[in-house]
Amino acid sequence: MVIDSGFHEVPGADIPGVLDEAARRGVPVFTLSTDGRTDKEAFFGAVRETLPLDPPLGTHRMVWDALSDSLWGGLHELTSSRVVIVWPDAGPVAGAEGEFRIALEILRDVTGSLADVRRTGGRPTQVSVYVAPAQAPAARSLD
Repeated sequence: MVIDSGFHEVPGADIPGVLDEAARRGVPVFTLSTDGRTDKEAFFGAVRETLPLDPPLGTHRMVWDALSDSLWGGLHELTSSRVVIVWPDAGPVAGAEGEFRIALEILRDVTGSLADVRRTGGRPTQVSVYVAPAQAPAARSLD
């Protein structure tokens, strides 16, 4: 499996290959776990628990711009020039589709802006984001 910089929507079956290749190359991996919930609260919680943030995010307010800035700063401060973010259980939740789109847009934006030599003061970080949809619950037999 090749790890490409940028934002990638992939089948869940591809995630183990991404993790194996990142480990083989020594690339830090951050796995977001939202337990199938992709509303704003779950996404903020997963980011706070998993990703490096600078400045740290408080827990009392959930502001998308603050999350974006904090995530950018935290990833930029890493000593690694490459990083992989995996979100294996991503998918919109009824009533929170807009929040899900915003979360994806933040992940897309951070991959591009951290790769920009000028925006990073000559120290870009190649961010690879792999998002896989949450698995639908298995159908249950009524027998």
